[in-house]
Amino acid sequence: MKVSIITPEKSLYQGEAQSVTVPSLQGPFTMLEHHAAIVAILEKGKVVLIDNNKEQHEFAIEGGFCEQHHNEIIICAEL
Repeated sequence: MKVSIITPEKSLYQGEAQSVTVPSLQGPFTMLEHHAAIVAILEKGKVVLIDNNKEQHEFAIEGGFCEQHHNEIIICAEL
């Protein structure tokens, strides 16, 4: 999947990933390849991304939103 994690100030991550877990208002959830299209509001917590090399990346956020559609995830976050 193509993943972009951006803030108003900078881009935190641009690349491919196997999974992305986000802290939504309804609780954390994980997006995998071919996940149903979704838009979610994010709360304070960690975005955990597993890249295609199976390396884990963590990003602490204060909130934001994410969209997943056609194997592309865009996360707009506040730090």
